[in-house]
Amino acid sequence: MIHELYKRIEEQGLWDKTITIERNAYLKIAGTIDTNLFYIVSGSLKISIIDEAEEHIIRFGYKNNFITALDSFITGEPSEFYIQAIKKTQLKVISKERYLKLINENQELKIIWDLLLQQLLLQQIEREKDILITSPQKRYHRVLLRSPQLFQEIPSKYIASYLRMSPETFSRLKRS
Repeated sequence: MIHELYKRIEEQGLWDKTITIERNAYLKIAGTIDTNLFYIVSGSLKISIIDEAEEHIIRFGYKNNFITALDSFITGEPSEFYIQAIKKTQLKVISKERYLKLINENQELKIIWDLLLQQLLLQQIEREKDILITSPQKRYHRVLLRSPQLFQEIPSKYIASYLRMSPETFSRLKRS
């Protein structure tokens, strides 16, 4: 589905621009509005929120996926999320207006977009379950089964943070 959306945007030349952000640079910071949709050509990013000076990673984005601050994308309001490059990342950018025009003019793409939003919602529910599970081992195995590519694309220290465990605990689980 993601490939089909990408292909249609590409075929119609709808990308506004291509940008590169360096490792550790921010694509988006909290308190700002960003309604663009980004396609990750290469690299990886993390979406996080900072609470009392502690970062909580809630999502990752990597090659051949779309990423956005979904709350800001939907509402047009400022988001509390940060989107930061884990590695040097190249992104293609399409504005919300151009994107919505495309999917609203094509029933097949609208269905694909709706299915992607449903998948995102289900992924978020799974994420909430992961957070509620007290056993680090169960959290690790659930995420490994659900997103094996995550373990190939994202450094361990970020996955540990995402799983709400220490890097040492994560390393121990990874070895076992």
